[in-house]
Amino acid sequence: MSRIAVIGAGAVGCYYGARLAEAGHEVHFLLRSTYDAVAESGLHIESVDGDIDLDAPAIARTSREIGAADWVICALKATAMDEARDLIAPCVDERTSILALMNGLGIEDQLASWFPGTPIFAGLGFTCINRGEAGRIHHIDYGPVTIAHLGDDEAEIGRGAAVWADAKVEVPTASSLLAARWQKLCWNVPFNGLTVTGGGITTDVVMGDGELRAAADGLMRELCAAGNADLEEHGSSARLDADAVVESMMTRTATMAAYRPSTMIDFLEGREMEIDAIFEAPLRRASELGVSTPLLAMLTGQIRILGRSAG
Repeated sequence: MSRIAVIGAGAVGCYYGARLAEAGHEVHFLLRSTYDAVAESGLHIESVDGDIDLDAPAIARTSREIGAADWVICALKATAMDEARDLIAPCVDERTSILALMNGLGIEDQLASWFPGTPIFAGLGFTCINRGEAGRIHHIDYGPVTIAHLGDDEAEIGRGAAVWADAKVEVPTASSLLAARWQKLCWNVPFNGLTVTGGGITTDVVMGDGELRAAADGLMRELCAAGNADLEEHGSSARLDADAVVESMMTRTATMAAYRPSTMIDFLEGREMEIDAIFEAPLRRASELGVSTPLLAMLTGQIRILGRSAG
């Protein structure tokens, strides 16, 4: 079993960390605002896949209290990326691997520049998870985490997936990290974006409205085009099949319980949204590659204005 540090123990970090703890791993959670509540009452997951109650989880206020780990799972919001290096560093030594359970293009490259020689992985979740009261997480639907490796090394991908072998989490793997990142954006951009610009609506409203659903379809196709251009630029043979991506994303979202994506919650609660990671970064990359993405440009502009208003 592995010693695992969860850096960024919000809804996503707590859920997946709890699943790994349930499977027998030694999991340490870095907590800040919720430390006292979890110390007093534990960490509790209400999940469609079975509840988890960690009455006395291993928690710490600082990374130094955790120390070096076999795996660091960085589940910070992309808006906290400027803190990531300092938070992760005390948990890294020569045996450590880092898994980025975060949104954004280029996250893994940034981590590799900070921690040269450390194996870097991506964990791309497709799940519906929200926070409740401090120390309580609601896992509403889905939950797979796709494992990919910076460098696309097949043996390393297998090693990354093996950590999850006994956890109650479906863990597909991706042979191309870059393709997996663009595919994740094909859900994140339309459903995080349209639920915000719709004024705080849930995913089922997007799916039930003809114009919003058409916009989601169009955004996915633009992102596939940009992603394929990016893959070609990187010399990768991997490609996104736009028809297959749209069908998969729409089918899964149609069967999803009414869900409030994280960006929509941040918007309604007046917190900083992950605008750069989810919207600006793919738009910049599409522009650099000469790929026309008018729907993405319009949505990003709207989100940008709403973000300034919220600030």
